[in-house]
Amino acid sequence: MNHDDERSAGGPPRRVKVLMVEDEGLIVDLVVDVLSEYGFDVRAFMTAAEALACLEAGSDVDVLFTDINLPGAMDGVELAQRARVLRPELPVVYASGRHSPATAQPLVAHSLFLRKPYRMQDICTVLDRLTVHHANGLPAGRRSGAPRLSA
Repeated sequence: MNHDDERSAGGPPRRVKVLMVEDEGLIVDLVVDVLSEYGFDVRAFMTAAEALACLEAGSDVDVLFTDINLPGAMDGVELAQRARVLRPELPVVYASGRHSPATAQPLVAHSLFLRKPYRMQDICTVLDRLTVHHANGLPAGRRSGAPRLSA
């Protein structure tokens, strides 16, 4: 069933699916809780290899939100590059407390960067804006009845 069928059938709006990659467990717990409350469907992984395997398996993902410094052989920059080979239009949001956009090159085109520590409101707003075309055209926060965040 496509989104138009869901809308015409009166089904619930589709939740935006976020693939989050972060190796700090406390950050994962907090962000997953906040994003879930805000109306996003979040799948979190602690390594780039796990997240890439998820994408390679064909998982339905609407946006990649990745830390740059990750354990293992692949960092968030390489993950985003490989994700874009699989899904050229996939929105990407990078986060880092150690790197800036200038030092974490090459970032994929049309991506966004959040400096750590970021505010939960900032990540919700960024993901909301990136994925506004999903879920029957309603912004992410309004799908779940969560209050709209001001920019």
